[in-house]
Amino acid sequence: MQQSSETAETPSAVPILSIVGHSGSGKTTLLEKLIQELKQRGYRLAAIKHHHHRGLRLDEPGTDTWRFAQAGADHVVLAGPDRAAHLYTFAEEPSLEELTSGIQDVDLILTEGYKHADTPKIEIVRGQVKSVLISDPSDLVAVVSDQHLDLAVPQIGLNDVGNLADFIQARFLASI
Repeated sequence: MQQSSETAETPSAVPILSIVGHSGSGKTTLLEKLIQELKQRGYRLAAIKHHHHRGLRLDEPGTDTWRFAQAGADHVVLAGPDRAAHLYTFAEEPSLEELTSGIQDVDLILTEGYKHADTPKIEIVRGQVKSVLISDPSDLVAVVSDQHLDLAVPQIGLNDVGNLADFIQARFLASI
């Protein structure tokens, strides 16, 4: 599968698309709806949420996995009959490329955040939050907004998830 040079890729050539925007702009809600829509269309997806606060915890103090990490394990896996979670300890925040290098068997990797990553971006601009872009316009492939912006990229309405999925399908999933 040949990808556009502007599309960041993992070694397995899975396209990565970052959804960015100011805090409170609706990134999580949009991604949730977008994932549901793309899944209904038959695509396999990975999602990565950027969390910029140190000390991320997914398990509660006192649980077995927490105890293993507290004892010094750098990689803890919690495995069940239908899911597994890998918890890694890093000295420095891993790059998006490092995080995506092991993701396989999906058609698209969606990220929330990673506004500084070298990936194509769709920015959410909500007038009641902030009308100022956080991205360089040249990094954007589209904008999702409740207002018209003077930009040379497709602009999709905040609640138009079907049209957004159509755009992503045509731009990033057409060769699948």
